[in-house]
Amino acid sequence: MKVIVTLLLLISAFTGGAYGSTTYFEEDIDPCLLSNPVADGQDPWITKKDGYYYYIETRNGGLYISKSENLSDIKTDEKLVWELPESGWNKSNLWAPELHFIQGKWYIYYTAGKSGPPFIHQRSGVLVSETDDPMGGYIDKGQLYTGNNIQTKENNIWSIDLTVLEHNGQLYGIWSGWEDNRQTDKTPQHLYIAKMDNPWTISSNRVKISSPVEPWETGSELAINEGAQVLKNGDNLFIIYSASESWLPAYNLGQLRLIGEDPMNPDNWEKKGPVFEGTEDVHGVGHASFTTSPDGTEHWIAYHTKISPDPGWERVIHLQPFSWSRDGSPNFGDPVSGGISIPKPSGACKE
Repeated sequence: MKVIVTLLLLISAFTGGAYGSTTYFEEDIDPCLLSNPVADGQDPWITKKDGYYYYIETRNGGLYISKSENLSDIKTDEKLVWELPESGWNKSNLWAPELHFIQGKWYIYYTAGKSGPPFIHQRSGVLVSETDDPMGGYIDKGQLYTGNNIQTKENNIWSIDLTVLEHNGQLYGIWSGWEDNRQTDKTPQHLYIAKMDNPWTISSNRVKISSPVEPWETGSELAINEGAQVLKNGDNLFIIYSASESWLPAYNLGQLRLIGEDPMNPDNWEKKGPVFEGTEDVHGVGHASFTTSPDGTEHWIAYHTKISPDPGWERVIHLQPFSWSRDGSPNFGDPVSGGISIPKPSGACKE
């Protein structure tokens, strides 16, 4: 049995801020099925630890974390864990947080700026948990250095969407950045990597590992690589990232595969794409994260989609399983349309 649920969503200010048409999707009463979208929001980051899924998002200048045993119930038991300060480099424009458990502690990586629009002051920051509980309080460890002068740490350069990679005992930061600081946010974005001494300290100059040069990356208005996420499959290491413009239907996912030993060598990253793109009724798929089913037998992708093909940033969260190709790379298939019922993650069905 199914019921029809009506969502009234605002079209973004990009299109004038007026109320748009009603969006419908099907919500399954069947306890073994789920239907997309599972929530409103964007830039979904979901991490799994000790049988629980933790979901982090920004809202009204604060960071909220929710905890659930069910992947499809990602916004239950939600708690505010940190808010932007009233002054400083990070007092505005809180974007795209990620929650990581590294070396026995919880860390949150986030993007913020001192003002905007235009969004020319965005930088990357990191918080560390005060307790063992990821939903407890956090201490701000400050801004990460994402520039070209690691010795002096002068002239920090615009950066967003920082994530971390642990590879062969070394910690790395990976982010989307500009080649130089500019006075306009209509600036191409590239992917960079740098070594880290610890989860809050970058210790090397950045190295560019991807630029938006392919047709599916350059878009119609602005060439973008952003939203990089690490995905591992045995000995295979991938960076799955978002390409093209996030406010348009062409937003999609690209892939970098490590084909050498050193991730700091740009020649060791092999590009492929798009590896996940929209359809006639699913628009602007991007900024994904990855997890597994409760019993660990399935791999799942969480990503956001636009509610309309029109320009704007009103988005919702989708979930679906994915498989692996013979060469070890992920096979995401096609995005599942809203209202289409799919089985819940393996181990989640409680009939």
